[in-house]
Amino acid sequence: MKHIRSIITLGCLAAMAASAGAQGFHSGITDIMRAGPRLGPPVARPAAPTTAPVQRAAEFIVALVNSEPITNTEVLTRVDRLIKENPDAERVPRNELTRLVLDRLISERAQLQLAKENGIKVDEVAIDQAEQTVARQNEISLTELRRRVIAEGLTQAEFRRDLRDQLLLTRLRDREVESKVKISDAEADEYLIDQRNVAVKNAALQNLNLAQVLVAVPETATDAQVAAAQKKAQDIAQRARAGEDFAKLVRENSDAPDRANGGAIGMRSADRYPSLFVDATQSTAVNGIAGPIRSSAGFHVLKVLAKAQIGSGDATVTQTQVRHILLLNDPKRTTAQAVAQLAEFKRRLQAGTADFAGLARDNSQDGSAKDGGELGWSRPGQFVPEFEEAMDRLAPGEISDPVVSRFGVHLIQVEGRRDAKLTQSEQREAARAALREKRVEEAFSTWVQEVRARAYVEYREPPQS
Repeated sequence: MKHIRSIITLGCLAAMAASAGAQGFHSGITDIMRAGPRLGPPVARPAAPTTAPVQRAAEFIVALVNSEPITNTEVLTRVDRLIKENPDAERVPRNELTRLVLDRLISERAQLQLAKENGIKVDEVAIDQAEQTVARQNEISLTELRRRVIAEGLTQAEFRRDLRDQLLLTRLRDREVESKVKISDAEADEYLIDQRNVAVKNAALQNLNLAQVLVAVPETATDAQVAAAQKKAQDIAQRARAGEDFAKLVRENSDAPDRANGGAIGMRSADRYPSLFVDATQSTAVNGIAGPIRSSAGFHVLKVLAKAQIGSGDATVTQTQVRHILLLNDPKRTTAQAVAQLAEFKRRLQAGTADFAGLARDNSQDGSAKDGGELGWSRPGQFVPEFEEAMDRLAPGEISDPVVSRFGVHLIQVEGRRDAKLTQSEQREAARAALREKRVEEAFSTWVQEVRARAYVEYREPPQS
């Protein structure tokens, strides 16, 4: 069974659709084996009775977090799901794994309570969009996503609750941690110099721009269907190597959402690509073809569009010229109403009865309004993940459906794309963003422990299978 990969994580939504396909499906629950430092030892428990244990039901309270219970069933369900999505977890002794899961649940519960106290909310529209994003990045339909959720042993309500909780935690993190981390020009410059020195010593550190044709293979495919898909991918690779236009091959054959962009994933560091793609193209020259290679999504044929050394003076990235209309979160207007208003704007734009710049000047609720919504040329990682994921799916000239982010609801239009060398100022900003992300992770780990320490936790009985 392939597991559903939720992109709504505590860190970032930035994984592209190709990455989701090549890396396989995982559940929406954050991998607790990599969730950072343990949050402190359990409090002392009473000594176990010497008499033989009495047979009892599996459902009972194992801990209270500020008077809110965590049940035995919650812990065991999380343990089972963790083992299912991560076979390495089976190597951890069951009692240790159960203790780690319980600590993780306590930490999450304390954070969710803090989000509620701070008035942070996630409405149904945002959860709908998150569900659609999970389906899109796993390159399956919403119907197929829901089928697989059930096959994973989750109800639809449970899956949506997981998405809601992860969105709440992300918004809480942004409010309590990310907004408070600042990086000075001097720190950014020092980080940039360090990265350049590392790059000189390690030739494997590079930026890549790859394009792909994906020949999808259904999860329930027969051997004959797999063989047919492989044959199709091999034929496409042969035609590409013979000189056929790769973008045309993509438009005519690819099953990936990036089809509209000629299959181009964009210039980004190698560690933001699936290792499967990086390994396959390591010795492939620019404009060369690699593959087909097999992933859980199907067969991929890859073209190397560009390579550049990280930290070098001529670093190149794929930039996107974009504009938007933003309706902020407003107590007087629900998210659903903002979505409806922007959907009406899109209909008017497509009918030719309105001008994007005019609508932005009259309605957008951010500083770009005076410029007709123009955000200029952006580099990867410049915007919040919800915005960037939607932007990356648009072809030049295309307008998105309304996109819900932590700031409000956006209508996005991509005006153009280019591969460009970063100016010194842009390299500094890229370095600032990378260093800030690192600092945020460090600050978040400390903050999580502080939230956990402030919570009143009462341990009851240890979880029992």
